[in-house]
Amino acid sequence: MNGHFQDVKLEKGMYSVAGSSFTAVLEREDPSERYKGTALEGLDAFQRQLKRFDIKVKGSASDPVEKFFQTAQSAVLFPEYIARSVRQGMEEADLLPSITAAVTRIEGMDYRPVTSVPEKGKKELRRVEEGTTIPQTQVRSQENLVKLHKRGRMLVCSYEAVRYQKLDLFSVTLRQMGAHISRQLLEDAIGVLEKGDGNDNAAEALRVGTAPIGGTAGKLTYSELVDFWAQFEPYEMNTLLVSGDVMLQLLKMEELQNPLTGLNFQGTGKLISPLGAELLRTGALGRGKLIGLDKRYALEMVKASDVMVEYDKLIDRQLERAAITTITGFAKVFGEASKVLTV
Repeated sequence: MNGHFQDVKLEKGMYSVAGSSFTAVLEREDPSERYKGTALEGLDAFQRQLKRFDIKVKGSASDPVEKFFQTAQSAVLFPEYIARSVRQGMEEADLLPSITAAVTRIEGMDYRPVTSVPEKGKKELRRVEEGTTIPQTQVRSQENLVKLHKRGRMLVCSYEAVRYQKLDLFSVTLRQMGAHISRQLLEDAIGVLEKGDGNDNAAEALRVGTAPIGGTAGKLTYSELVDFWAQFEPYEMNTLLVSGDVMLQLLKMEELQNPLTGLNFQGTGKLISPLGAELLRTGALGRGKLIGLDKRYALEMVKASDVMVEYDKLIDRQLERAAITTITGFAKVFGEASKVLTV
């Protein structure tokens, strides 16, 4: 039983099973439950295949790229190694989990989101007297579809150029590609937060020095931050996406230099604003801008695919211009749960 992973037949077709990833197909052939209580417990089906062919992808003793191509079956593992390394890079640089309320997986390139519309003036939970009508919240489909976009990077190199390259170092390049893809997706998300998803739900645009935000245009102080925070009722401003120049202004605020704030930053690497909102710095946001949002209600991430690679090319060692892509889009959940402030 413990040696079943040695007998799995690997072939290209495992990448083209509808509705299943390569690892999911492997897991069906070689379930991880078989290995509970053994030395292989904790490894997934793909990692067991790496062990089967003695391919080391990490550490100073990692193998060269050509180790994947020692047999026709081991070559089938190469596209999944590429995809996993890219996903790791995406996760390392990913701010999206901090700003998305839900992730929806679909098949196709178009998606019709839903929204809820409370009766005017009845967003709050109020006492319902006997015999009176209970306030309603209407849930309906949005008028316009949300379009998903393919985002990715092109792997451009020859097999000869990388065949002797250690996998540990090659993974660094792939993780960087993942970080670039993550940045593209964040730009898409910020675009939807600011301008909406095509359903007349752009974020309210506020400006320092213009009511209801006080202060002087071009300068952000704690007072203006409080004014901005006050605009979110009945939502909660628990996340702030800020540009680099706005982050500098925030860090210079006396209120942000509170010893407890500094201690939290030193201990966890996370910055919390004086108002309790998590601060996320990103170069994907224009200068002088910050987006406040209630991450529980503001944004939905819609995924039509995880990281996809051109497995035929990679298995056949045709690395020249092999595309690595993902199909993702974003939809607003509650338009009032995010607002944009220009300093």
